[in-house]
Amino acid sequence: MAGAVPHDAVVLSTTGLDTLGEIDREAPALTAGAGVTLERVQGATAEAVLAFGVDLAARGSATVGGMIATDAGGIHGLRYGSMRRQVVGLEAVLGDGSVVRELPGRDIVGLLAGSEGTLAVVTEARLRLVPRWSHRATALVSVDDLADAVVATAQARAALPDLDAIELVDAPSLELAAARAGQSVPFRGAGPALLIETAGNRPMLDELSALLSTMPGLRDAVAADDGPGRRRLWALREGITESIATVGIPHKLDVGLPLGSLATFAAALGPTVEAAHPGARVFVFGHLALGNLHVNVVGPAPDDETVDDAVLHLVAEHGGQIAAEHGIGHAKARWLTLGRSPEELAVLATNKHALDPRGVLNPGVLDPGAR
Repeated sequence: MAGAVPHDAVVLSTTGLDTLGEIDREAPALTAGAGVTLERVQGATAEAVLAFGVDLAARGSATVGGMIATDAGGIHGLRYGSMRRQVVGLEAVLGDGSVVRELPGRDIVGLLAGSEGTLAVVTEARLRLVPRWSHRATALVSVDDLADAVVATAQARAALPDLDAIELVDAPSLELAAARAGQSVPFRGAGPALLIETAGNRPMLDELSALLSTMPGLRDAVAADDGPGRRRLWALREGITESIATVGIPHKLDVGLPLGSLATFAAALGPTVEAAHPGARVFVFGHLALGNLHVNVVGPAPDDETVDDAVLHLVAEHGGQIAAEHGIGHAKARWLTLGRSPEELAVLATNKHALDPRGVLNPGVLDPGAR
């Protein structure tokens, strides 16, 4: 959210901090510099028959430091949690040049994860690793509406002990992604689709198929447990962002909502956007089980924040948060009061003053008074 765009400031790149240590198989853990990409971490862990718990479509460009700064969650957040749960130690530099490290009993990770570079610059992290599963099964499921998708999500969480991901793809996003991937849309209709994946050390397809046979509101489903088949299904989720960019410059709103409010929020979203900017196109996808939706709106000019304001107020009305894994940055700073009480904002200010009293780190980010 423009958190890395300089505003009368010096840009500090950590891409040179790209040292990747040896894997500690006993822990298991891996030490990586802040500039190491997620793709490199995944490559190193694959060779050791291990895995890293966070995965993003932008794995080729996302870095360890950036993912900690935004507390990124990604497609496996349902199973493993966000970045703060994957970091078992770190090194960071404060605004005055002091070096701090994670110590027993001092939760530096909890303080810095999600702080968007406003408290310290993460330079290195020790990452917790997880098992690499030998079997996976993936299904793309069409349901009647988002209310049914929420019920199906709850059912999947209860019935599948090895559930690895539940991703939402609305019909417009599915059509765009399929066209970009050179695929036909597996099924058509106004309802959304769910991408459900299980992973374990035994064949998973029969267990997943049994769930689908009892899923409420299900219209159609396509399932696969082989590599090519699963990759085709995942392409319909991971290609969405690039696909949307082919039809215009989107306003990207990454928001969090209680699961019980998702259906009513989705029902109100279209009319809210239409009222703010008639003719705008809306694309919604995201990590449904976590209540994390990526709302993309194409139509308004890049500097027209009318739709942003309307959607974020709608999120607040439904008890949600205006930011999930993409952070606040500069772009959402003026709406920060929608999701945080004066007392919570005071805590943010206190932490900022304690660790960066001169305000030299990412000035204006996470600051509701900044423009």
